[in-house]
Amino acid sequence: MAEAHARPQPGMHLRRLAILAIGLAISACSTIVPRGAPPGEAPPPTTRPTTGPAPVGPGLPQDQARHRVALLVPLTGPNARVGQSLANATQLAQLDTRSEVVRITNYDTARGAAAAAQAAIRDGNRLILGPLLAEDVRAVAPIARRAGVPVLSFSNDTGVAGDGVFIMGYTPAQSIERVVDHARRSGVSDFAGLVPTGLYGERASTSFLRAVEAAGGRVVALQTYDRAPRSVAAAAGRLTAGYQAVLIADGATTAAGAVPVLRRGTGKSARVLGTELWNTDSNVGSNAALSGAWYASVSNNLYTQYAGKYRARFGAAPYRLSSMGYDAVLLTVRIARDWRVGSPFPATRLTDRDGFAGLDGAFRFDREGIAERALEVKEVRGGSTVTVSPAPRTFR
Repeated sequence: MAEAHARPQPGMHLRRLAILAIGLAISACSTIVPRGAPPGEAPPPTTRPTTGPAPVGPGLPQDQARHRVALLVPLTGPNARVGQSLANATQLAQLDTRSEVVRITNYDTARGAAAAAQAAIRDGNRLILGPLLAEDVRAVAPIARRAGVPVLSFSNDTGVAGDGVFIMGYTPAQSIERVVDHARRSGVSDFAGLVPTGLYGERASTSFLRAVEAAGGRVVALQTYDRAPRSVAAAAGRLTAGYQAVLIADGATTAAGAVPVLRRGTGKSARVLGTELWNTDSNVGSNAALSGAWYASVSNNLYTQYAGKYRARFGAAPYRLSSMGYDAVLLTVRIARDWRVGSPFPATRLTDRDGFAGLDGAFRFDREGIAERALEVKEVRGGSTVTVSPAPRTFR
């Protein structure tokens, strides 16, 4: 749990509330009547202090001044660094907002997501931030649902959203739709695609086909590949039809492996398109093979400032997705202005159509509980990335 005292973020209009420190002294009183006292004339009551401390109940101590919010992330095991980065981000957000009405307690999902959720609810938390992994969300969701506690997950698996679960993760469908629309507006009509096998590839393929159709273009070729070495290059060699742009639905490094084959074949001058995965690669701009490529993602403008503050405080660089932890706290603090302490979290506020502002720009949740984000389109150019189509500031 982090207690915060720092400058609030601009534009968030956060109300500062002072926490009330209340000390309660517990004592037992008894009236003693000495022998020989006249009937009906008892002396003034004598106070006897109790011996020993007051009994302590299970779980967290009672807190009548702050909202209880649980953070469920892996703090041990193979994903501990990612989980700790998310935890650090929530602490930094509390410091930046100077929030004194939200109390965040961390629970380790690596030791069992269901057990973490049960402990969080038993401790009186009214909102769950996390978990990170989709399988953990599936374990937590029914427990939280029975308790009437909303779940604000960092997963990008749309299959776990809904019925009290909201996901903040960056989904491939939105980035693909955005970059395809930008390409179509730039004169591209014929598209090709390279997508991996597996769940991500299936969803990316479906999103790609729908996005191209909605934009008024056509898909002239589509190839799949597995994760074996050079598999994406082999798939690129199988693209025979002429096309003006090719979507490679994978990380930047994998995509770069396909470009030389494209340039020797039917994609000599084709524009390479990427997905939101490229934004997690800090070296994407310096990858010469991707020069001229476009991809859609959240903006990095505010994230760069956040990363500097994170390094100064924690002595290490944050994971890119840790910004979701920061933004989840901003959202919670905003809603806390109209959330009475001790009452259930007002989940209907999560679907406000005006959305919320955060490090990653404007976002809002649709009826299925999926975060809809305002994305920008970037171009790899000159050893860096340049924004060629800015993200909208709001959803209006």
